[in-house]
Amino acid sequence: MNAKDILETEIPNLLKSKPEVAKEVNAVIHFNVTGDNGGTWTLDCTKAADWVTTGATGTPKMTITVSNEDFVKIRQKQLNAQMAAMQGKLKFKPMDMGLAMKLAKLLS
Repeated sequence: MNAKDILETEIPNLLKSKPEVAKEVNAVIHFNVTGDNGGTWTLDCTKAADWVTTGATGTPKMTITVSNEDFVKIRQKQLNAQMAAMQGKLKFKPMDMGLAMKLAKLLS
């Protein structure tokens, strides 16, 4: 598993089964994943479908920077997202605590 699998397969599948989560997030978020298997993705929860695209498109409400390795660990519940943020492994810019909490429902 890597960030591409999570962002392009798992998150869209979750949003298809729980569209209310997308409505709750209701924002554009850029994911900047570093390291091996990294890349940039856009999660657009303002749309009704096709939420994830490759590359940075649109104006994000928040940009998340994380390594591929740590992103996978967070998704597999081997690394607590709150701890990762406090250790500087998971960065939010700008830091929007409300939006970060809504995103936690998607990522955990």
